[in-house]
Amino acid sequence: MSELSTQLIHHPYRPPEGFDAVAPAVHKASTVIFPNVHALRTQEWIDKSGYTYGLHGTPTTYTLEERIATVEGGRYCVLAPSGLSAVTLVDMAFLRQGDELLIPDNAYGPNKSFANGELAAWGISHRYYDAQDPEDLAAKISGKTRLVWLEAAGSITLEYPDLPGLVAVVRDANAQRGEGDRKVITALDNTWGAGIAFNAFDLGIDVSMQALTKYPSGGADVLMGSVVTRDEQLHKQVLLTHMRLGLNVSGNDTELVLRGLSSMLLRYQVQDASTRALAAWMQTQPGVSKVLHPSLPDSPGHANWKRDATGAACLFSAVFDAALSQTQIDAFCDRLQCFKLGWSWAGPISLCAPYNIAGIRTQEWPHKGGLVRFAVGLESVADLQSDLAQALAGLTT
Repeated sequence: MSELSTQLIHHPYRPPEGFDAVAPAVHKASTVIFPNVHALRTQEWIDKSGYTYGLHGTPTTYTLEERIATVEGGRYCVLAPSGLSAVTLVDMAFLRQGDELLIPDNAYGPNKSFANGELAAWGISHRYYDAQDPEDLAAKISGKTRLVWLEAAGSITLEYPDLPGLVAVVRDANAQRGEGDRKVITALDNTWGAGIAFNAFDLGIDVSMQALTKYPSGGADVLMGSVVTRDEQLHKQVLLTHMRLGLNVSGNDTELVLRGLSSMLLRYQVQDASTRALAAWMQTQPGVSKVLHPSLPDSPGHANWKRDATGAACLFSAVFDAALSQTQIDAFCDRLQCFKLGWSWAGPISLCAPYNIAGIRTQEWPHKGGLVRFAVGLESVADLQSDLAQALAGLTT
């Protein structure tokens, strides 16, 4: 190797073993080098015993997968490019043409959109059920049902469901099926709980997905999702679908989520406490008819939350008086200074967004006033409360 171009690519130097540091190393690769032909033909990635191609995992992604599985109390984890990608990965892993999917009516909107669009086009039907009523779920499970989505708390409106009751409905339906029949799988969107508020698998859930974009990252600067299970066969179905779809996450994004994990529990607790304080204060303010947050006694599903969960995340929603127009509510949002207008949550900065709930639900929305969802960041509670107060004062001027 006399030419410089070759020497730079095939340089013989290798750094010594034994380096260790707080942050895991960031490994980035498409091509993985094998020591010999035997290794190329036999090395396995499915059980994480080796490396074959960057798409199938690196030491960095394996490390994050193992840590997320620990957070959730599971055994196996697969990473996806976003939370929504993790949702659709679950659907595609377990549903086939002719199957039926059941989704809570208060679920994450893009989950419902995927069912309305792609799944419907592929011959997979879906129906919505009332997440607060296990009997409604029992009435809607049919012989074609293969997957039931759960969400705690409900997207935007934060109703907290009876998770054990819903799981029991699915378990009873499976008990009535024949030995060779495909069973109904339960999948939970656990982004709100983040593996901290409750253990999904101890409640009987089969599969738990998260948008790692939210609490595990914590920086509002990366997109990623995860799918976790304790069941080896379910994991293999997800993993092989993941491989066939060519899904992958970058080493740099993985590094950011690994860094965020170290402070996730502390951030969750701080934002949880701040949110409870602001939600309790907000329900005393003129112009606000109801505040939705699982810790509030009159919020839907409070008893379920009190029984099954310890945390309550960083979200609350306020329903304004019906006499206030949407223009007035939008102007309230525009007056906020600490709370910025934007999607997502669990980052360092507080956010808000107005929603038309009646337009995105099949069930009748019981409130007439407009709704704003708030995501509480890491700012001072006093500053956030002052910001809300000055914006509320403008409702009467």
